[in-house]
Amino acid sequence: MSSMIVISATAVPDHLRGALARWLLEVTPELYAGTVSARVRDELWAAVTATIGDGHAVLIHPENNEQGFTLHTAGTRRRNPMDFDGLTLIAFQKSQETAKPS
Repeated sequence: MSSMIVISATAVPDHLRGALARWLLEVTPELYAGTVSARVRDELWAAVTATIGDGHAVLIHPENNEQGFTLHTAGTRRRNPMDFDGLTLIAFQKSQETAKPS
């Protein structure tokens, strides 16, 4: 069964953007949305994680849980999803510039 997915891919190689644009609509630069099967979604995400480079990406898709969706992240990022009693919350990491030296 097909479902809608959203992928945000920041600072990724051009060939990855092209691969995503083949299957999804690029609604704004680096933000992709579309309706695909679970198999296509998993294959697209595998391509993203394999070629992410120094960029970062987030995949959001429907899931049968309290929030109604799940998210996956790849690459270097300052925001990390964390499970908190069955809900996904976002935890922020201190950046290297703002962290005080010990």
